[in-house]
Amino acid sequence: MNKYEFTLTFSLPDTQDDPERYLDALYEAGCDDALIGTGQVGSIALEFVREAESAAAAVNSAIANVKDVIPGAELIEVKPDLVGLTDVAEILKCSRQNIRKYMIGYADFPKPVYTGTASLWHLWELTGFSKFDFPRTIAELSRTTFEINLNIQQHRYKIADKDNKQN
Repeated sequence: MNKYEFTLTFSLPDTQDDPERYLDALYEAGCDDALIGTGQVGSIALEFVREAESAAAAVNSAIANVKDVIPGAELIEVKPDLVGLTDVAEILKCSRQNIRKYMIGYADFPKPVYTGTASLWHLWELTGFSKFDFPRTIAELSRTTFEINLNIQQHRYKIADKDNKQN
């Protein structure tokens, strides 16, 4: 068994719903390995440290636990997925400047998915960079979270595209 650290963010079926009303039920349903954030009305975030045979098993069981308690909850995002240089430095336990040197100095450094004031990468792409030594569980988890987030975005696109065609 491995430990996987990840965060699930859900929107609640009733946007005016107070997420605190679900805390006890989530704990009882198996989310006793999560810190639960309820700072925004209409949404809830759960930061898990879950033991499982695989990253997919850990994340999917956590999603199922939440959906059992909150039917109609919509999964918005799974983290870690998009990361900046500071995030990568924290994971690898080195300085941001060290990571930046690799970014600037190696042509095969993965390309960001967003460039702006702070650039963002999909973590799973960075785990494949030959100069970095990510823990295997991070590489596995980041691939799983990317795939789930991609499915979420594809689903949103289909809904938006369908709505646009009807208008």
